[in-house]
Amino acid sequence: MKVARKPAPWLARVSAMLLVGTLASLASGVAAQQSLSRSENIYWKPVEQAQVKLDDKTPLAWNVYQADKKDKKGAKKASGSVLLLLGHRYLLLKPEARMVYEVPMASLEAHGEEFESEDPPAGEQPIPSTDWTLRDVGPAELIRLTLGDYGRALEVSIPHPPDMRPFY
Repeated sequence: MKVARKPAPWLARVSAMLLVGTLASLASGVAAQQSLSRSENIYWKPVEQAQVKLDDKTPLAWNVYQADKKDKKGAKKASGSVLLLLGHRYLLLKPEARMVYEVPMASLEAHGEEFESEDPPAGEQPIPSTDWTLRDVGPAELIRLTLGDYGRALEVSIPHPPDMRPFY
């Protein structure tokens, strides 16, 4: 005659502790991933006194946005990227890399006049560009380039932020 043995009580406690520990580590990993994705977002703010010209003419519909990144401590980090609304499409200018990307509207989340997107925006497509010129022209930074798909010269003038330091 065989006698059924009960499992040891310590075995049930150890397996329960392992299950709780595994669930806790999974939950902390998901929370860390969500906070990481939030810190990689770019907040695009409109530039008030920017100017845009396409072949020395002002386009009918345009707007310029500059990127503000927020790190984990809440401090703002300025990025050199510029988001440009030109007609019905958004172009991402990266002057330091001398690249232009078309950004689909689906990857931009509107918050009033501002936008929020991932860094880099999802679905961006490179646009051929040539003849890049970056110049500091006193009160503004001037970006000139030729768009390959339009075949036209694009000029973007972005004013420098005012220097609020007191004079001594």
